[in-house]
Amino acid sequence: MNFLDKPREACGLFGVCGHHETSKLTYFGLYALQHRGQESAGIAVARDKKIIEHKGMGLVHDVFDMPKLEQLKGGSAIGHVRYSTTGSSILSNAQPFVVHHIKKSYAVAHNGNLVNAYSLKKELEEAGSIFQTTMDSEVFLHLFVKNLKYGFEQALVETVSKLKGAFSFVVLTGKGEVIGIKDPNGFRPLCLGILNGNYILASETCALDLVQAEFVRELDPGEILIISDEGIKSLRSKVVANRSFCIFELIYFARPDSTIFGQNVYLTRKAMGRCLAKESPAEADLVMPFPDSGTYAALGFSEASGFPFEMAMIRNHYVGRTFIQPTQSMRDFGVRVKLNPVKELLKEKDIIIIEDSIIRGTTVKTRVKALRELGVKHIHMRVSGPPHRFPCHYGIDFSTRGELIAAGKSIKELREFLGLDTLNYLSLEGLLKSTGIDDPENNFCKACFDGCYPVKFDESLSKDCLERR
Repeated sequence: MNFLDKPREACGLFGVCGHHETSKLTYFGLYALQHRGQESAGIAVARDKKIIEHKGMGLVHDVFDMPKLEQLKGGSAIGHVRYSTTGSSILSNAQPFVVHHIKKSYAVAHNGNLVNAYSLKKELEEAGSIFQTTMDSEVFLHLFVKNLKYGFEQALVETVSKLKGAFSFVVLTGKGEVIGIKDPNGFRPLCLGILNGNYILASETCALDLVQAEFVRELDPGEILIISDEGIKSLRSKVVANRSFCIFELIYFARPDSTIFGQNVYLTRKAMGRCLAKESPAEADLVMPFPDSGTYAALGFSEASGFPFEMAMIRNHYVGRTFIQPTQSMRDFGVRVKLNPVKELLKEKDIIIIEDSIIRGTTVKTRVKALRELGVKHIHMRVSGPPHRFPCHYGIDFSTRGELIAAGKSIKELREFLGLDTLNYLSLEGLLKSTGIDDPENNFCKACFDGCYPVKFDESLSKDCLERR
């Protein structure tokens, strides 16, 4: 059984400058961002013009305990939770990534994917650079130290201007400066907050909420924000900003209590569900999600349709990342250990299931089959986004069309494969309207739906090119 039948995002970032408990604050910030990456976690702090770090594989609470946090004392810190898009899931690829150059230290944490990483790495290696990891994030630091001959601020501008793709960075210097960087398209979220006069950077506002920081603003596309004891200074990339926010952040990735791209995620997902009910109505006894992905769109669908919302599948919140594998006779154990249906609520009923996406389809098919075996009469599925037919090259883990079931099947074929009575997706027009953003057509990246990529890339180089070459 494939547990990973949902798209996975690259990383979560957190940084704080000047707080008296930077490591603990960063720990809690990463805890709030755990949904953005569960493979590894790390914190780097600046102390006495040096950078001290600790990172490990696993969840935040697995990697850190109080003794480790006590060792990470310093005036500024950055932190990172990771799911690998470029680079293997191994400890050497965990972040933040630290380098030492001419008696100075720098650390970087990255969310996104550089589409020109291979060509830049090749150029740097030919000039004498030696790489320690297979991450595209390391390319940034090699390029940065090479450009330090222009001075610190200009080195940042020159480096960022050479990068292509999706990148939000938090960078830490040995002096304690914390830098936030956002690519000119603004693919990935990164926001600025303040707590008792100390500035904080975070991937999402939910991390600011947890540490009781006040949200100030989101970084602009192409912005380089330097935070130091003297305050903040904003620089700009040489590349013209062209907004292409990842629309899938609003559909799936971001936590529902966050505000990104100026929109509350919870309310946006409900709006998608309401629009879906108007576009693709169906008759049923109840509306339900497969927790937790379709929950908020299902609430909106229920409101608009008038059918009651029910949590007819109960999620086991105590399932870890790994567990003892069942025997072959325990077929589909992977699905049942995570979600279990409320039999009395579902038997002999007509139901509408709301999902936010169908990527590979294997999990949905197994769950639908289990519902049929319970005696559910009719199963209608509605998806709160268009079909995923094109790979993502900007930091989501479906980088080939072969991984996307909708790329090779019509809606009718998909419906039959999944065992549904009806299947409908939210239209792209309906999705864009649901965001509530002015001129959404020119503000979002929709490449996974329409194949229109805002940043060009070499299609022959996949996300694992740094490992294969």
